[in-house]
Amino acid sequence: MHCRGLIGAMAGVLLGAVLAPIPVGGAQASDDGKYPDWKGAWGRFVVRGLGGQPSFDQSKPWGFGQQAPLTAEYQRVLETSLADQANGGQGNFAGHAKCLPAGMPFMMIATRPLEFVVTPDTTYILVGGNDHYRRIFTDGRDWPKDIEPTYSGYSIGRWIDEDGDGRFNLLEAETRGPFKGPRAYDASGLPLHFDNQSVFKERIHRDKADPNILHDEITVIDHALTRPWSVDKKYVRNPSPRLDWVEAYCTEGTSLVFIGNEGYYLSGDGNLMPIRKDQAPPDLKYFKQTRK
Repeated sequence: MHCRGLIGAMAGVLLGAVLAPIPVGGAQASDDGKYPDWKGAWGRFVVRGLGGQPSFDQSKPWGFGQQAPLTAEYQRVLETSLADQANGGQGNFAGHAKCLPAGMPFMMIATRPLEFVVTPDTTYILVGGNDHYRRIFTDGRDWPKDIEPTYSGYSIGRWIDEDGDGRFNLLEAETRGPFKGPRAYDASGLPLHFDNQSVFKERIHRDKADPNILHDEITVIDHALTRPWSVDKKYVRNPSPRLDWVEAYCTEGTSLVFIGNEGYYLSGDGNLMPIRKDQAPPDLKYFKQTRK
């Protein structure tokens, strides 16, 4: 009985330790009065009446409507992508359909709400889905000599107190490659250069008139563009005090099957179907052919 009582007491201590608040150090940097409070779920600012899927420039329709300053070569890439999608294909956005990350800058389109976690050394942007998260380092580091290629790139930022009131209100960030790719601005396949050497410069700040709106003024420098391309991406904060973050996986429930570079549709009876008109079946040279 003595042992049973001792075990019960130890269990109570352990349970209390589990339930006790865990100190997170810099993870609550916004509480120390110096850094901004960007807590919440920041969803995409929707402009009604534009049609199509979410676009890089929220104020314009996707595809040709973006009026991206593309070179003639990459304008043809966009044309080919949209023509393939009109025929049932994936165009220049096939990688995302294969459940690969979309990377920068698509990951900032907020197809799911973004969460900003501010610490003195790093600001984390939790994206969800295939793209997971971004890290923006604000610890004063220099650019590394060698950057490992990723879809999200390597980001260095700095906090700025624009008003001189002792609180930071603006995060400036630069993101460089080399990137993994190919990548696109949005689901139309609007392309970045296939050399994957893009540079993104951002100014992230809250709207001065409406604190429930966050701006990401992003400028793209890319060899597929005739000039730098700047847009003001806006996000709207969900006011709920108890947020529900949805878990989602591209690989769960998908009906798309890729064999080599060709995509097919998995029908309800478990057989492959074409997704484009007159699409050839997969190459079966490694399978024994049966005669009917």
